[in-house]
Amino acid sequence: MSVLFTYLLFIGAGIAVGGAYSMFKVNKLASGILLALAILAAVAGALRI
Repeated sequence: MSVLFTYLLFIGAGIAVGGAYSMFKVNKLASGILLALAILAAVAGALRI
């Protein structure tokens, strides 16, 4: 179960980075918030390894 949660954190971080990149021209604040959440998810995934 722990491995699945780690994979989900990394997949969620990847999707959030893609969303932040596509949202960058429309709304920079929401893009920054989404990017910060992606970084937190990636760090959480790395710490679970």
